[in-house]
This record gives sequence, structure tokens and C-alpha cells, in this order.
Amino acid sequence: MALAADTIARLATLVEPDQLLTAASDCWPYGYDNSRRHAQPEAVVLPTTHQQVVGIVQLCHALTIPLTPRGRGTGTTGATVPIHGGVVLSLERLNRIIKIDPANRVMVVEPGVTNQQVQDAAAQHGFFWGPDPTSAAFCSVGGNLAYNSAGPRAVKYGTTRDNVLGLRAVTGDGREIRTGVYTTKGVVGYDLTRLLVGSEGTLAVITEATLKLTPLPEAKRTLQAVYRDINSAAAAVSSIMAQPVTPCALEYIDGQAIEMIRSYSKANLPQGAGAMLMIEVDGPSAGLDDAVTRVAEAARNDGLLSITLANTKEEVARLWETRKALSPALRNVAPKKINEDVVVPVSELPALINGLEQLAQQHNITIVNFGHAGNGNIHVNLLVNPDDAEQMQRAEHCLGDLFRLVLKLNGTLSGEHGVGLEKRDFISWEIDATTLDLMHRIRQQFDPKGILNAEKGLPPAK
Repeated sequence: MALAADTIARLATLVEPDQLLTAASDCWPYGYDNSRRHAQPEAVVLPTTHQQVVGIVQLCHALTIPLTPRGRGTGTTGATVPIHGGVVLSLERLNRIIKIDPANRVMVVEPGVTNQQVQDAAAQHGFFWGPDPTSAAFCSVGGNLAYNSAGPRAVKYGTTRDNVLGLRAVTGDGREIRTGVYTTKGVVGYDLTRLLVGSEGTLAVITEATLKLTPLPEAKRTLQAVYRDINSAAAAVSSIMAQPVTPCALEYIDGQAIEMIRSYSKANLPQGAGAMLMIEVDGPSAGLDDAVTRVAEAARNDGLLSITLANTKEEVARLWETRKALSPALRNVAPKKINEDVVVPVSELPALINGLEQLAQQHNITIVNFGHAGNGNIHVNLLVNPDDAEQMQRAEHCLGDLFRLVLKLNGTLSGEHGVGLEKRDFISWEIDATTLDLMHRIRQQFDPKGILNAEKGLPPAK
């Protein structure tokens, strides 16, 4: 049902003419994200100030209009798809870097700033921001906050939640709040900052974030270790994470992925490779060689086929070419991939990978695995043909078995991609009914009428 004309007129009083879209063709691009799901919004508002956000939320609350906050749409779980129509609140024009404070290792930004813009601005002062998702050049800080995004560096520097000090936001009933602190310590009141980060826009609309910065390392070394089988690689991950030097990246690629890369790129990889690790170590120049030696020693076991240390920028780029060739290879092999990012304790990685091999055979589904092995976060890719109904049904059963396996290994169903719509109906497998009830009650306190991103993140309340 289209928004009433008087509602559109009231929205128009809150923003400039070019900040309100109502034509179906203009609104259409704001109805999808990288999950490939789509729903048509009835209007799109693009605020440029905090006060405009306040006014928009208050109006939608008063009229009980569904409101879907949105960043740049790089999410993969359907969390920004406006399934109830209504208004999409796109924060892409709230894109100022408000303040950089090197003395206190702090940057204050609006949610529409891209991750890469934050990194570039911080680098000018000798710092970086911990989260480094692969979509950094395009994804927004607001999206990083919504999903608690991470990336390879999370193994050493933590996720978004670990690198945010405070927030400014607007609750679902239009109240303005500030959470957190400007300091690296603070224990006054409840930690609403960590609650909002990862909430996928279901509690409040974030309009400003105080980010914690980290000094850029003096130097970095890159290694590529190739193994005969997945068990050897998984054992190496456990050994690496058990010694004192924490790598800044520890990426895993399985044998299926290696064969695809070999077929679709010029990457030079040993025959019979069952798995590969990409390892980076950073820190002060003094002592870094010793740190690399320690990590390399931990990576060695009977299944190691080769280990290569890059000594120049060109060699580093060549080693990472293997990883970068993976996505194009996946697109060539199957028309669709179902991408799940599950997490298990590092010690359970062998059991997870072996279990995935068994599931691939059991359900006759090609599964390719890669991801952030240092914290047990594996991206499980089921390669399927969406036009093959029988195969899609097998993939659905395979997903259920995958999630059961992850929970049996004391893991969690999502590490950094969020829940949105894609995993919503499985959340009760991980979270007990009493805890879910408390979460629904918290949600109601922030958003009494349930207008913010309704039916996302949590299964419906009983």
C-alpha cells in the first residue's frame, strides 16, 4: 500500500527536495542488498543531519510507518531489505569525518563515511581503525556498526564492537541518546554501545560514532603456507594461535578452493595441495624477523608442503593473488553461492572442516571453505543452481545440518555477516527461549511500535 499523500507531504517538510525519493524507479535500488533479496520501498529519505533523522523517526513512529535504516547495501543477509515497504532511511549522505584526535587515538564520524575513508584519514596521522572487511572501499561505517563487521585483522585487533567507544543515536520512538565514553575506560551505567553495535538497525538509528584508533605498525611480513590436507592446516592454526606472537591475519583456504583457483588463475601452487594459510605478522621493525620465525615454526608440521615468505611488495601482491582469485573462480563454477559465516573455537576447526566434507558428500553439494581461521570464522560457500529445485532443497537440508554441526562444536551461527532474514529462523537453535524473550523486551523498550527493521535479526516473539 502506497504512503498517503499527506504523509509524503509531511516527510517533504523535514528535508530538502533532493533528499526525498518517491518515484518507483528511484526507490527501486534501495530495496535490495547483497543477499539478492528485494522489496520495493514506498519512499526513500536521505538525511544530511542528525536532527533530520530525529524528525523522520518521530514522524514514522507517530504514524506507525515501517522504517528501514540502510548503509551502502553490501550486507549479505537481507537486513536492509524493506520487506514491509514503508520508508527506507538511507544514511549515505551523513558522511562527515567530524573530528580526528590523534592525542587520544580517537576519530568521530557519521555513519555514511566509508571504511576506506576512515582508514585513509587515520593513516595521515599514523593510525588505523581495526575493522577491515573486504568491502572496505565501498561499505560504510554505519554498516560495519550494524553487523559488528570485522575482517582478517580481527584475529589481533578485534571486531567493530571492540573498536568503538561511544555512539549518538535515535531510538525507534524518536528519542535522542548518547552511549559510551570518549575514554578507553568507562563503567558508568550499562554498556549500550556494545548493545547497539551488531543490532542491525533494530533498536536505534546511529548518527555518529566515536572510533578507537590504533597506531600503524612499523612493518609487516607475509607468509603463505601450503598443506597436504585440511587436518594439517587446522593443526597449524591451533599451533600458531597457541604461541605468544599473534598474527594480524591468518586466513584459511581449503583444497576445493585451491583447485578452482588453479583452474581460473595463473597462481603457482603445489600439486596435491589440500589447504593453504595466508599469514601476516606486524609490529615494530626491531624483533619482527624473530616474530616471523616463531610463527613460521608453529606453522610447520608433517603435512606442510611449502612455506613462502614475501620479501618485497611485489612478492606480497603475488602471494595474495591466490586469495583474490577465489571470488571470480566461484562465480565461474556455479551461478549462485549460499555464503554462511560460522564460527567455532579454533581447536574445533578440524572437526568443522571434516564435518563439512562429509556434508558435501551426504547432500551432493559442492562446498568451498575459506575465511578467518585465526578466530575460527569460516565462510562456508554452498555452490548451487537456483533454477534446480531439487538441488536447492538438498542445499536447504545441508544448511540445517551445517548449523547443527556448528552448535554441537560450541560455535555460533554468524561471525560478522549478521542475521537479517537469512538466518533469523535458526536463531532459536542457538539462543534459549528465556534469553530470546529478554531480547524482545529490550527491543520493545527502544522501539515500542516495532517500526525499525521489523522481523529482522530475531525470530518472531511468541
